[in-house]
Amino acid sequence: MLDIKFIRDNVELIKENCKKRRVKVDIDEIVELDKKKREQTQIIEELRAEKNKKSKGKPSASEIATMKRLGERVKDLEQNLTKIERELTYLLLQVPNLTHPDSPVGGEEDFKVIYTNHEPEPFEFIPKDHEELMTKLDLIDFERGAKVAGAKFYFYKNDMVRLNHALICYGMDIVEKHGYTFMETPDMVKNEILDGSGFNPRGVESQIYEIKNTELSLIGTAEITTLGYHANEVLDLKNGPIKYAALSHSFRTEAGAYGRTSKGLYRVHQFTKLEMFIFCKPEESEKLHEELLDIEKEIVDGLELPYRVIDIAAGDLGGPAYRKYDIEARMVMKGDPKAKDEKKFGDYGEITSTSNCTDYQARRLNIKYRRDDGVLDFVHTLNGTAIVLSRFPLVIIENHQQEDGSIKVPKTLQRYFGKELIK
Repeated sequence: MLDIKFIRDNVELIKENCKKRRVKVDIDEIVELDKKKREQTQIIEELRAEKNKKSKGKPSASEIATMKRLGERVKDLEQNLTKIERELTYLLLQVPNLTHPDSPVGGEEDFKVIYTNHEPEPFEFIPKDHEELMTKLDLIDFERGAKVAGAKFYFYKNDMVRLNHALICYGMDIVEKHGYTFMETPDMVKNEILDGSGFNPRGVESQIYEIKNTELSLIGTAEITTLGYHANEVLDLKNGPIKYAALSHSFRTEAGAYGRTSKGLYRVHQFTKLEMFIFCKPEESEKLHEELLDIEKEIVDGLELPYRVIDIAAGDLGGPAYRKYDIEARMVMKGDPKAKDEKKFGDYGEITSTSNCTDYQARRLNIKYRRDDGVLDFVHTLNGTAIVLSRFPLVIIENHQQEDGSIKVPKTLQRYFGKELIK
């Protein structure tokens, strides 16, 4: 959430930012409601002061009647104020974060490539996608997953279970050396925390599974629960930022996401993820955002994967992010089926994201720190994917496949996995 005073003082900037981010919010209505709120609050305070003044000493019958009328008017005004505040809050929650000046302008396809580790080496054979490879190796069962839980659920089997364990251990070893504290979070969250994260769009595009007859929902990422861990707290940041590496299951409806590029593990309803999360001082967040990206690159480099880093365009940032980077790795499954005779077959697909959310989430969940001058201020929050057990296995299986259908295990995983080859 943005500061209402900042919105009031920068109306045209906020309108332009909403336009850039392709979000429709009536900023003029927000300003008008804010004005009404402040006017009503002032009237209520004046009436209360008048009532308190008349209540001193022994009031006459006439003064008692006047105080009663004042009390009734204050009650009516308070009810109206509550309605105004509710409408104002509803609109404020729809206003997106500000946008980093270097973020590209445009939508999903207007990202900027800012780094490529190396061009993908061509295959010496016609490659297969991960679903075909994993099914033949008895590593996954989508058919029985659908029988038990519905489409886009699955069972991991045999060496795939060991590979996932190896990936988590590998990721934990890397983030630990960078000073991140481990936690394993609940898979459910109160809706007030979910709303505070900015991760809960309502309606047909919602990615959230709500739990019927409760105030709980399944989380789409441990970012939500880790953020809520410090809701309504004042954090001690004297010794530096607070860094967590949070493990959880993640659940997403993937509403409106089906199509050729949702094949196999690319878009599924449940997966396990190790998520990095930081609470820091405002002046530290841009540098720490680069740190998160560097850790993600270190993890992916160790898995011997061809990838690129993209700077996400403003219209594709989502509500909370001020700036967002994605790492995209080469995926055979995203290639053009008509081009299967080309040994360079494949295209890039997202495997990690990292976002700087500035004070947007902290303001919504009242998470502060004490500055050196003693004044309380809102922290900045950042998040980044360390390991995700859907798209990481996908790109490892596809990029390290051998002509005979076996999978070469990256050297960094072999000490956790115990073998050099899946066959």
